[in-house]
Order: sequence, then structure tokens, then C-alpha cells
Amino acid sequence: MSTEALEKLTTELGARPPESLTQLTPEQLALLTDALRRERESRASGLNQAAEEALKLVPALARGPVRRILFR
Repeated sequence: MSTEALEKLTTELGARPPESLTQLTPEQLALLTDALRRERESRASGLNQAAEEALKLVPALARGPVRRILFR
């Protein structure tokens, strides 16, 4: 088992992974870590797009201040 791969997975999860994942190979851990990172990035991108779409409902003159308040 690769301690480095397990540490990267722990960082990506933000918590210690389940003990059963220690049985995975370093390659499998790296694949899982990469998949989690891509999914998190995809969700963040989707949320950003949704927020920008929602801002279209705000009058044009107020969009700048609203954007600054919401996205400090």
C-alpha cells in the first residue's frame, strides 16, 4: 500500500478514508482520488454557472454589487 496515495485520497476527501480502501493498490487509489477531484471540479463549475444564470434575474445595475456580496 502506498502511504503517499492514501494521503492524497485523505486530502481530497477531507477525512480519513474507510479502512477497506487501504486494500486498494496505489494505482487504484490514484484513480479514485482523480475521479473525486474531477467530480468536485465539475460540481463547482455547475454551481458557478447556475449562480451566473440566477444573476440574470437581478437588474443590470445591481448585478455588480450583488455579485460582490455573494462571491466575496
